[in-house]
Amino acid sequence: MRITYKGDYALKILLNLSLNYQKGLIQIKDISKKEDIPIKYLEQIVLILKGAGYIRSRRGPSGGIQLAKAPEKIRLGEIIRLMDGTTAPITCVSKTEKSNCNDIHRCPFRDVFVEIRESINNIVDNTTFADMVEKIRRMSTKSPDYSI
Repeated sequence: MRITYKGDYALKILLNLSLNYQKGLIQIKDISKKEDIPIKYLEQIVLILKGAGYIRSRRGPSGGIQLAKAPEKIRLGEIIRLMDGTTAPITCVSKTEKSNCNDIHRCPFRDVFVEIRESINNIVDNTTFADMVEKIRRMSTKSPDYSI
């Protein structure tokens, strides 16, 4: 599995919105500044997240974006797959991509790659944005250098 900048930024955007879930709309420019994401790129990612039903938006001077679902209803795996595709470390063990490998049934590494894929899925599919918010809150109480 490889997470691209697009995937990383999508996770950061949703985490920012999760941290501010009860506060209403957040302006895109504020997220851009806080997360150091170029505004044009952020807007493209927001469109994808909005199209998938994770974000809702309102235009205008008092507009912004917010989560369309509660943070406990959004899993990291959903977002990673939406933005970057499969979590498999190699195509031959992907559940969604086709492999042209001729050695698929006699490859000694295949079982290891399946185990890696399943371990990754177990983590990202069982971690919600509410879990990440709680992790940040714990981190901020332990380290004064870390701020929410």
